[in-house]
This record gives sequence, structure tokens and C-alpha cells, in this order.
Amino acid sequence: MNVLMVSKALVVGVYQKKLEEVAKFADIHLTAVVPHAWGNKKFEKVHVNGYKLINSPITFNGNFHLHYYPHLKQILGETQPDIIHIDEEPYNLATFHAMRLARKYHIKTVVFSWQNIKRFYPPPFNLMEKYVLHHANALIVGNAEARLVWQKKGYKGLLYEIPQFGVDPTIFYRHERVKRKSRLSMVVRQSVRKPSQPTLVISFVGRLVPEKGVDILLNAAAKLKGPWMMKILGDGSERNRLEHTSQWLGIGGRVKFDEPIASTMIPHYLSGLDVLVLPSISRRNWKEQFGRVLIEAMACGVITIGSRSGAIPQVIGSAGLLFEEGNVDDLQRQLQRLIDDVALRQTLREAGRERVINHYTQSAIAHKTVEVYHAV
Repeated sequence: MNVLMVSKALVVGVYQKKLEEVAKFADIHLTAVVPHAWGNKKFEKVHVNGYKLINSPITFNGNFHLHYYPHLKQILGETQPDIIHIDEEPYNLATFHAMRLARKYHIKTVVFSWQNIKRFYPPPFNLMEKYVLHHANALIVGNAEARLVWQKKGYKGLLYEIPQFGVDPTIFYRHERVKRKSRLSMVVRQSVRKPSQPTLVISFVGRLVPEKGVDILLNAAAKLKGPWMMKILGDGSERNRLEHTSQWLGIGGRVKFDEPIASTMIPHYLSGLDVLVLPSISRRNWKEQFGRVLIEAMACGVITIGSRSGAIPQVIGSAGLLFEEGNVDDLQRQLQRLIDDVALRQTLREAGRERVINHYTQSAIAHKTVEVYHAV
């Protein structure tokens, strides 16, 4: 079976591991079409064994709704796929364009969606969405709410709930780190009355934008009692404001803002953390669709705490802690539990790793994806 996957997400090197796992199936001959860059994110060539990878130009790079692959017709002619897996939302031009070509050349189609809010788009996007839903042979959704959205929009074909990507537990695991003295650790030690109580390293990793709720995390941390420090990795429109907020709250000495790093370095970064917090706040037109950093953290033995936004409770399950969206006091209580109860930390570390192994490995997701190809 010849499968062609079209995905801008695969510019991220660690995501390519799923394709290596798909390519291990003897009856699957896989080709992936990936742009040279998506926005400012350049293609990372990391996991490219066992399948063919084509770097192809895209028109309107960085435009979520209007980008498409102008060379896709030529690629279809060269690869002669039985199935084209369109790793894009049904209402995007890239999906519509690929679907039209697939229909012309009698190729089966699989479409992926994260969309967990029922939205109505103006022309031409609503017309493209209707066309895609009518002709797609199968739809894969990344969370339970997305399944309901597309069913309510009238999709009646094959429908599967599979996350877009998992993690490779041989890459994402807790790496041993050399502990170094730093000004931040000295500040923490000087402020701690119980030297025997281990410092809790709290973190946020992701986009620094309003809907991620990092200000909720800073306000909750300011109320904590005991030894803690915080690391924030990411960039975005809120970064300067958040840095000023940490100073205004009087915790600037405990909070370190780190610059973005390559995806291949994330496991090493996560290994230096105790807790990862995803304090997302749902908006009228957005709520958390998965929170991939949660499974990356759990795989690395990092405890996860998440708000009850979108798919976060579904991803964490009973392997971490949850709090009500936007509730500073509730988040403070969950963090305080981890400061006070060292045994609970170890229990949750183990539970998180186990949950990833059971549900969220690249191998498991690849296996489920290949089952979709066979069904189609």
C-alpha cells in the first residue's frame, strides 16, 4: 500500500519519529511531503529512516487557512499513492486542494483534525469544509470533543480518535543531569527554613500568549510556602509582561525565563524539572486541543498539573493533578501539595510515565494510524 502524508507539522524533528514507526509495517510504503519551513520554524531533519521524505515549497507560508502545496500534483504523479493522508483541518485550502487532486486521480483520503469547537466559517472556507467532509474516506480526530464537533457538522464516514503524534520513550525519558550551583538556587536555599525539604522545580513550556494562562501560574506561585523555583521556556507576545509580573509579585529571583530551544533538546530540558503546569484558559474561539507538552513531560518523569480546559483532563487522566480554569487559589493548592508531600511526587512521576507507555507512544499511534489505512 502506497501512502502519501502531507504535513507541515513534520518540520519538527521529533514528530518525524511517528513516520519511522509507520514505515516499519511491511505492507506500507510511505512518502511524506513536508515544507522547507512553517512560518519561522525551519525544517529539522532528524528521523527520516525507512520512508521517503520530500521537502516541497508551500504557497502562503505561515498562513494557516490559505497555504497549499503547488507541486502536489506532480508529486502524486511520481509517487502513485493509494491513500493520501492530509494532516490538515477540513476547512483549510491545503486540504481542499489535496482533496480535489485525490478525487481527480481516484486516490483514497484520510484527513486529520484537532478542531474541538463547533465553528462556522464564511465562504469560501465553509464550502471547502463541506466538500472535504463529503468526500473524505476517513477522518482522524485528536480528542473526544473533536469527534462530537464533526459528527454535529454532518460527517458520517469512518471516524477515529487518535492523537496526531505521540512520544518515543527511548528519547523522552528522565536524563541524568549534573547539578550546578546558581544564583537562583542560592536565593531559594536562603529563603527555606527546612533545609531537608527538596526544592520543587516548577515550569511552563510553550507559547507565551494570553490563553496559556501563565500569569495564573505566577500568581499561584507567589502564594506558595516552602522551597520552590520556576523555569519558563518559550516566547510570545506576553513574555515582557510576564517578566514584569514576576518582579511585581516579588518572585523575580525565583523565576527564570529561558529562550526557545531545538525540539531535540526538550527531553534534556524536561529532565531538570519536577512539575510542568499547563494553566490554559478557554476562549470563545479556542480551548486546549491536546497539550502535547503534557505527554512529553510525563514521559520524562515530570509531574503534570493542568487546568480543566478542553482536552487537558483527558490527556492527564489520573496520572497528574487538575485545577479549575483561571483559579489561582486552586492551582496554589495543587502546587502546595507537591511541596509538602515528597512521596506524592514520586507516585505521580511513575504514574505519568506509565500512562504515556500505555497510551501515547509514537509506536502505538503509528499502529492505530496504519489500522485506519487498512480500513480505508
